[in-house]
Amino acid sequence: MPVASIIDFVLLAAIWGSSFLFMRLAVVEFGPLAATCARVGIATLLLVPLMLARGLGPQLRKHWKAVFVVGVLNSGLPFLLFAFALLSISTGLSAILNATVPLFGALVAWGWLGDRPTGSRSLGLAVGFLGIVLLAWDKAGIHPNASGIAPIWAVLACLGATVSYAFAASWTKKHLQGLPPLMTATGSQLAATLALALPAATAWPARMPSAQAWIAVTVAGVLCTGIAYILYFRLIENAGPARALTVTYAVPVFAVVYGGLFLGEQITPWMLACGAIIICGTALSSGVLKLPALRASA
Repeated sequence: MPVASIIDFVLLAAIWGSSFLFMRLAVVEFGPLAATCARVGIATLLLVPLMLARGLGPQLRKHWKAVFVVGVLNSGLPFLLFAFALLSISTGLSAILNATVPLFGALVAWGWLGDRPTGSRSLGLAVGFLGIVLLAWDKAGIHPNASGIAPIWAVLACLGATVSYAFAASWTKKHLQGLPPLMTATGSQLAATLALALPAATAWPARMPSAQAWIAVTVAGVLCTGIAYILYFRLIENAGPARALTVTYAVPVFAVVYGGLFLGEQITPWMLACGAIIICGTALSSGVLKLPALRASA
């Protein structure tokens, strides 16, 4: 991988890892709906001028229906579910669960597109799910707050978000393959904003959020969504999609560190061990990590 791509890789992992921190700071005052709508709305304001400057507006108008579905599945719904989960579980735990996206992507691609996994990828699916069960069974990473949300619902919300990402990936492959990534990214953020606008308006907090919460949601929108998309697509272009995908495995490292440093979140050996199991299983299921073929004895 070129040095420039390595820098983009580390920077992107660091940025996406921080998204859990900033959304955690925002959601406690905005609430999940308002925080998510503000995040995608701010990202839209950043990306739309870039898309129009590239002359991609006509393509978005032509493919708006397919892009709208991607916007709901790849931004609106998963961002909302993670925001909900962050009310009662730690940012590190949320990021570890987020690392299962390629795992569920392999399952959805198998069921929807007929992309049957090989032996090592099937093993990866089993290993990844084992890690999820072990992690969800433990109490590590639970916020001692008064959210009133049972931790199991937060864990299920994270897994629901990853399944939504997985369906978005297969939908994109089926309906939007070959189209400019900047158009898809911008259109999806716009679609997510439109889909969430009315519900968010009804759920807008009665008390104006603090400056800290506004800064957090703005950074989540500009840095962790808008700029992160630009970095991600540049990484795909320069290093290839397979290598770009592996950034998912580095994100939890940064998220766990940020949560421990800035939020005082608990980081336990059990949490780290389960995270390692999930990441290894996901790497196997996505084909990034492959087991050596067994040679038959003579």
